[in-house]
Amino acid sequence: MPRFALLEHDWPARHWDLLLEDGDVLRAWRLLAEPDPGKTVPAEANADHRLLYLDYEGPVSGNRGSVTCWDGGTYSGTLDTGDGWEVRLSGSRFRGIARLTHAGGGWVVVFS
Repeated sequence: MPRFALLEHDWPARHWDLLLEDGDVLRAWRLLAEPDPGKTVPAEANADHRLLYLDYEGPVSGNRGSVTCWDGGTYSGTLDTGDGWEVRLSGSRFRGIARLTHAGGGWVVVFS
């Protein structure tokens, strides 16, 4: 089963990185607010990340701050909805659906 990580990142401003394992890379989105059930969070697509970030905490290369694990686990049910994806996250802190949707030139993630 593929894995996910939600990392709290302190650079350039506090945000959370949602990382979804996809083969040999992590698909990545920068979440502009803390992920919570019932919350819609503005997001930005980010460059693919290396798999090592599934288990990493500490400084980020290039003097780009540091990350700490906010949550992690496995995900299932990747569903292409035509304008985004829907996945079921099974983490230690969050268990539920995350819907990633295009919105006004950007992204939003709805956690339920």
